[in-house]
Amino acid sequence: MGALLREWRERRRLSQLQLSLDADISARHLSFVETGRSKPTKEMILRLSEQLDVPLRERNGLLLAGGYAPAYPAGSLDAPELAAVLTALRQVLAGHEPNPALVVDRHWQLIDGNDSAGLFLEGAAADLLEPPVNVLRLSLHPAGLAPSIVNLGEWRAHVLSRLHRQATATADPVLRDLHAELRDYPCDQPEPEVELPGAGDVVVPLRFRHGGAELSFFSTTTVFGTPLDVTVAELAIESFFPADRSTMDFLRNR
Repeated sequence: MGALLREWRERRRLSQLQLSLDADISARHLSFVETGRSKPTKEMILRLSEQLDVPLRERNGLLLAGGYAPAYPAGSLDAPELAAVLTALRQVLAGHEPNPALVVDRHWQLIDGNDSAGLFLEGAAADLLEPPVNVLRLSLHPAGLAPSIVNLGEWRAHVLSRLHRQATATADPVLRDLHAELRDYPCDQPEPEVELPGAGDVVVPLRFRHGGAELSFFSTTTVFGTPLDVTVAELAIESFFPADRSTMDFLRNR
């Protein structure tokens, strides 16, 4: 447990002194915990995990390594106790029409989407649409949405940067592998090292061709504010809004 805790502390770039001050414990005691000379209580592990912003799934892993039972359940979305969560998600998706919106899990696999989200699935290779559908793979794969993205270099740089930050923050090997896979996909456009706004841009837009139209979207991410279940904590709603009037009219008339 101590070695895992030290990895998370170093990943957050905190010294033992800083973490001990944040968690209101002595630096000596923290050092003993990390080296295995002292066995922390369950409450101590949870307190340190909270200060390090460790994801709930990994907090359970720290508890198991420390000899304690997991503190956070990991329910199934079709379980009765999560029925209200699933209902809320579907209400958000339906209420977002005619704009596309979809629910993804921690690995960017598609859980659900509204009817308008089908806009992003049209024309993709059949194997990319076989469950579980990974929406990042779908967007950057040469047989997916990538050929239709007008600003592929810009969008690709944004997606890879975001995925890299997420993989670093969570230490999830699946996300690291996904980042490596997507990075190897071909791109015939320059990729900016730093995201800078173009003319009239306030966010990084997704611009892509659909039929004879060029559509432009910006996206938002919604997560649950106070999750106590691992599954719920790892869900996110990706919502897309029209970035110009022509896209808005297209969606309303579609």
